[in-house]
Amino acid sequence: MVQICPGPVTVGGVVLDNHLLLAAGILGTTGASLSRMLHLGAGGVVTKSIGPHPKEGHAGPCLVVLEDGIINAMGLPNPSQAFVNEVAGLEKRPVIASIFGGTPEEFSEVAGWFKEKVAGFELNLSCPHAEGYGAAIGSDPALVEACTRAVSRLGVPTWVKLTPNVTDITLIGRAAERGGATALVAVNTVKAMRISTGLGRPVLGNRYGGLSGHAIFPIALRCVYELFEAVKIPIVGCGGVTTADNVVEMMMAGAQAVEIGSAIHGDVKVFETIKAELYAAGGVPVADIVGCAHG
Repeated sequence: MVQICPGPVTVGGVVLDNHLLLAAGILGTTGASLSRMLHLGAGGVVTKSIGPHPKEGHAGPCLVVLEDGIINAMGLPNPSQAFVNEVAGLEKRPVIASIFGGTPEEFSEVAGWFKEKVAGFELNLSCPHAEGYGAAIGSDPALVEACTRAVSRLGVPTWVKLTPNVTDITLIGRAAERGGATALVAVNTVKAMRISTGLGRPVLGNRYGGLSGHAIFPIALRCVYELFEAVKIPIVGCGGVTTADNVVEMMMAGAQAVEIGSAIHGDVKVFETIKAELYAAGGVPVADIVGCAHG
């Protein structure tokens, strides 16, 4: 397996301790859990998604574990502005606030709460199961550009998390780039569902949810590959990464770093596990493999 050189990395204006980040929505619910994941080897952490108003989320069941993934329909539950207190004391760490809104103005408002407290923002324009938010506006290039611009003008590194549930993800990526995004995160979950044959009803309370985990890795990889040829800003791969070799594959497709989420369900120490296999003092410089699968 290809191994890479260890060391800090700067992606989209954010300085990370290594190339592996905690993805939004997984153990990012408190300052303590964010700090714990950094201690367990994450090079950076993304918070749960925070919006302009408190939300309780969807009625349960909200999650179903499959053989090769997880489907969730949480509905973006969050305490809104009260979450600012959770990142207090982490200002000097690589913490990225995941934020959402229904309009550019709401994105700007939420970003303003965190402006001096985080290393960057990740705009959730991709959640597939929150009416009026996420992918509901993240599939419209004009809205993506406007929401991105509303946050990027604050002068803080602005990453935009994209949905794979569109015909052409490059159109959305270019829109975010025009809006001032400093990096793209590809991708959020894939819209999915399961039905209980015993009950004859959808398993999830919301019927539909978002599929994550290793089952979507080929989809995420394809999205990274397409975006690399369409934009000039850095790409962070996200979706189904479970091994060091997956990280290298994402990099070869064009990612400069990766986010890991569902794999934590099976191994809370997954960051240390992957780092032990991924890095070597005599490893290949990352610049030599990022995008090497093109051309």
